[in-house]
Amino acid sequence: MNAPSYHRIAVLDIGKTNAKVVVLDSETGAEIAVLKRPNIAIKTGLYPHYDIEALWSFALDALKSLAREPGFDAISITTHGASAALLARDGALAMPVIDYEHEYPQEIRDAYTALRPSFDETFSPRLAMGLNVGAQLHYQKTAFPEEFAKAATILTYAQYWTARLTGVAANELTSLGCHTDLWNPRVGSYSSLVDRLGIRDLMAPIRSAFDALGPVLPEIAAELGLAAPVPVYCGIHDSNASLLPHLVHREAPFAVVSTGTWVINFGVGGDLDHLDPNRDALANVDAYGRAVPSSRFMGGREFEILSAEIGPVDEKAVQAAIGPVIDKGMMLLPNIAAGSGPFPGKASRWIGAEEASREQRYATACLYLALMTDACLGLIGAKGPVIVEGPFALNGTYLKLLAALTGREVMALPGSTGTSQGAALLTGIRPASGAETHIPPTDIPGLAAYRTHWYAATK
Repeated sequence: MNAPSYHRIAVLDIGKTNAKVVVLDSETGAEIAVLKRPNIAIKTGLYPHYDIEALWSFALDALKSLAREPGFDAISITTHGASAALLARDGALAMPVIDYEHEYPQEIRDAYTALRPSFDETFSPRLAMGLNVGAQLHYQKTAFPEEFAKAATILTYAQYWTARLTGVAANELTSLGCHTDLWNPRVGSYSSLVDRLGIRDLMAPIRSAFDALGPVLPEIAAELGLAAPVPVYCGIHDSNASLLPHLVHREAPFAVVSTGTWVINFGVGGDLDHLDPNRDALANVDAYGRAVPSSRFMGGREFEILSAEIGPVDEKAVQAAIGPVIDKGMMLLPNIAAGSGPFPGKASRWIGAEEASREQRYATACLYLALMTDACLGLIGAKGPVIVEGPFALNGTYLKLLAALTGREVMALPGSTGTSQGAALLTGIRPASGAETHIPPTDIPGLAAYRTHWYAATK
């Protein structure tokens, strides 16, 4: 990596649940200021879609405030995947940016399934709702042909925000390579779907995530009160942003468990030969254009639902509840959030929890999350230590259980998420040097048998 040439980096980080602007120090990689807001979809109009103008207003207000204190001299972008922006010739949105949780009519879904390339070409499984960007584009083109005809340029989502700040349109590999159906990772080019959809001429040029696409446009710079030109970097898919710091300074093999709304599992140093598309295993493409075996489930959303249902708990009491929960065979089975994960088509249910305390139910939920993560890591043949970043890195019960289940050391990286730090690395700054918590694998009595029974119950 190049030596850092900036003092502070602002990162626009748009996740499925929250959007934030973070300022990081270039010498340490540490977050020194954060502003955030919920990311709420609008349910009216052609289809459910993101409130782009509200997000834009938030981004401008946050950048303006942070430009005053603590200040920044470069901007990077990271966003969730499974989204694309269609621009008209004047640069405005030709159609709303669709919420990927919108489900399409059955006949459109069936038509797309017949149209899409095989898993062997794209390493992108057929996913529910709009989680394949190709399915979104097919839906928009099929259901709303007049509106779709106004599109002159198609951008991946992070690059939409870069274009809005700089006026430069681009696409980028991590966003194209995250289960879009649009990318062939073995050969490093667009898949056959791009031509089947007739959109090749609409796709913006591909640029590296590490490219500075241009300075902030003059009128925006004036609004933000920027005293000097501020470069904006191309941007990166959020899970790949979380992965990037580890690619910079760790030797393969290792696994990264990136937690947020989704729990994305990366098997760095693995191969693509044994991935099962029916269990949400796939290939992502990292910032350097390399395919990485991956698997996922909507663990953050599930834990949010469970925590709200269970209510507040005492952490020490939760730890103490693990043994009794295992002894009683108290279980939570997949899936709380339907439509993804290693156990498709299963409906969540509790076993033996009728008289359980809140702490016991919470411990059971942590067991569930650890077992789901363990299953995901097994699907991608992950080897070496397991690095957990994001909110789950603060859950001591989950970390202890995951280390015991995998039999490997777990390294926890506390903090809000790793996405902002990873996006900041695109500018050439050094990775954050925050403390890691190392959790060695320990024997938990009865856990191996519990694991066997849990897997049997998922059948």
